[in-house]
Amino acid sequence: MAVGLFLTAQAQERKILQFSGLITSVGSELPVAYVSVTNISFKNQVFVSNNDGYFSFVAHIGDTIRFSSVGYDPVTFVIPDTDLDKHTAHIKMQSLVIELPAVTLFPWASYEQYVSEFMALNLGDDNIAAARRNLTPEALAALARIVPRSAEEIQSYNSLQRHSIMNNKNINQRFNNPLLNPFAWGELIQQIKRGDWSREKLKY
Repeated sequence: MAVGLFLTAQAQERKILQFSGLITSVGSELPVAYVSVTNISFKNQVFVSNNDGYFSFVAHIGDTIRFSSVGYDPVTFVIPDTDLDKHTAHIKMQSLVIELPAVTLFPWASYEQYVSEFMALNLGDDNIAAARRNLTPEALAALARIVPRSAEEIQSYNSLQRHSIMNNKNINQRFNNPLLNPFAWGELIQQIKRGDWSREKLKY
């Protein structure tokens, strides 16, 4: 029981201070955002740095603080003894991302295969002859079967279809009206000449 009281009293004697700091990446000096800051010495309290890599919380002198983030090596920091009621630290974390040199990919497995395919190329035609060959009706028909229509082509086709439907509809309406039908007018004139609508015939 005496040992427990001694440890409790020793913990209470540790000075409390405001622990703040900035977390940056080694080499680039860019801030590391949203780093998990864990106070291992005091109940594993967890804090998180903000978007700019800044953190601030209350701790004790001598506490062990662990900084961890995805893609970075964890860092452990012990708060040193100070006469002030605050301490500021600059924490640097090493990135685990390794930048590899750029690699240029070629479609040939070896230099010999490249030479073989290059020598097999038929480069006898000039640009005009190649363009004429590619613009033949057969070549364009083959491309039309495999190349999907663009949005502009589909819109133009739909507009043409709507125009054709409206035009046919107007023609049908125009000929459905007997007053606008020249054949109906001709038949009416013939009926008048024959006297189909005379009063004598209408009486009977």
